[in-house]
Amino acid sequence: MATELDSDEGVRAWWAALGLPGLVDLHVHFLPERMERRVWHHFHHGGPLMGSGWKIEYEWPVAERVTRLRELGVTAFPALAYAHKPGMAADLNAWTLGFAGRTPGCLPSATFYPEPGAPAYVRQALDQGAKIFKVHLQVGDFDPRLPELDGIWGLLAEAGVPVVVHASSVPVPGGYVGAEPIGEVLRAHPRLRVIIAHLGMPEYDPFFALAERYERVALDTTMAFTDFAELGMPFPARLRPALRELGLAGKVVLGSDFPTIPHPYAHQLHALDRLGLGDDWLRAVCWDNGLTMIR
Repeated sequence: MATELDSDEGVRAWWAALGLPGLVDLHVHFLPERMERRVWHHFHHGGPLMGSGWKIEYEWPVAERVTRLRELGVTAFPALAYAHKPGMAADLNAWTLGFAGRTPGCLPSATFYPEPGAPAYVRQALDQGAKIFKVHLQVGDFDPRLPELDGIWGLLAEAGVPVVVHASSVPVPGGYVGAEPIGEVLRAHPRLRVIIAHLGMPEYDPFFALAERYERVALDTTMAFTDFAELGMPFPARLRPALRELGLAGKVVLGSDFPTIPHPYAHQLHALDRLGLGDDWLRAVCWDNGLTMIR
């Protein structure tokens, strides 16, 4: 049944009723136009686990998307980009850092790929104020345990800057996914601040175990608990107590995948609200935990 919160018009009233000043969303994408068109084409046409694809809810011009985030009260968000082949990451970093510089509320973000020069451009991005990184092990099809990445993981662990890591098998299996590859990275760098995208769906259990084991590992809510996710990758009820505990401990953060989603932004919040985990949990997930991550 549709509720007021399924309409974006109800979002501000929702977080205001929680006593929040807004929302912090750590899983938002803005990309260079050509790359964005290709990503949207992929989601339109679908594939395994995606069926026939979906209509992108916010397939709008950039300025309109930024305005909608502002209208929703999203006060902090990144422009997450990720490389899928050598020679892309440095240019993507220049674009995302530039976008953040001219877009109020946008966090400076960056990415990397296993290639010569990666340590230098990661350090440069940090020097330029990058507050969050993104890597997609499935799309990038690289092993996070590669020796040439060890120094980068160490640098990020030392800097305390979070890395949003897509390490699970959605939307299509492939790449070095699952908890074991990134888990080995964490064994080598236990202070690394990793945010596991999508709560690790559909491999919830092993990724929850990583969040419980490592002090700086968190999970983002991106598309989790939504009608789309629950249809094919339902969240197991047995993990609900752990979800609540992790959220109150600062280890679950709000993510949405805006704009490439098949539902209004409000539906992600509705999906969290209907879990019934309490207002303190919602306040932590939608504001406090994300803000702590990017300070």
